[in-house]
Amino acid sequence: MQELRSVLEKHGFHFKKQFGQNFISDGNLLRSIVEASGITKDTTVVEIGCGAGTLTRALAEAAKQVYAFDIDRDLQPVLAETLAGLENVEVIFRDFNKLDLKAFEAEIEPYTVVANLPYYITTPLVTKLLEESDKVQGLSIMVQEEVAERFCAKEDTAEYGSITAAIALKGSAKIVKRVSRNLFYPRPNVDSAVVKIEFERGRIEVKDERAYRQTVKCAFLNRRKTLENNLVNFFKMSREEAKAALIAAGVEEKARGETLSPQRLAKLSDVLLDCGVIKM
Repeated sequence: MQELRSVLEKHGFHFKKQFGQNFISDGNLLRSIVEASGITKDTTVVEIGCGAGTLTRALAEAAKQVYAFDIDRDLQPVLAETLAGLENVEVIFRDFNKLDLKAFEAEIEPYTVVANLPYYITTPLVTKLLEESDKVQGLSIMVQEEVAERFCAKEDTAEYGSITAAIALKGSAKIVKRVSRNLFYPRPNVDSAVVKIEFERGRIEVKDERAYRQTVKCAFLNRRKTLENNLVNFFKMSREEAKAALIAAGVEEKARGETLSPQRLAKLSDVLLDCGVIKM
């Protein structure tokens, strides 16, 4: 950690709270993240939020190519030093969440995302990859522990939510490592965890992915209300139409959205599509 601190001080770098910057300094942790991600010399990696480049260097030593994104241009001299000598790294100073992903993916091979993500961009970033990417094969991302629990949750639990169901349509998520807050500089207020999401397109049969996303949004519109009420409010259905849709999908009349598995949500989305409630 002292070595990282010295490099940052040398280049006059100051942490910016709005970017949620907490850099990894522990060598064992860096190696374990790379190992857990399953990267080989044939893997193209997209790293989002490369920070001071400690994880970037570990990735580059294991991967074929690394595209490292960061929003903070003040890191340029730091990265020039920490990534010196690496020819398979391209640093891109852009906000990944605002990236034209189709245009970017047209220029690169299928890839794996590895990232140490600040809380404020985690869900928007994962959502962007789920909805827009054609080439991402998997994610190995370090997030706040409570967010990791949410990504991997099962239905009918407090942690289960719309992002859980969105991930389940495209891939399976599991926590592969718990990480103490003491392994970051500066030290954050919470512990983290590494979540691995392996993409398997078509793992849940659904007629239209957009219809599924609309159904998920409706299901979690108000967790305290029944799914019937959410259907009425979200899609402007009559109560009779909502009841009929639930029966057709095999859902109990008084069920809440959070009790439905992703498979059952997919069935409901098909029903809503077939009866013209969702128009595509």
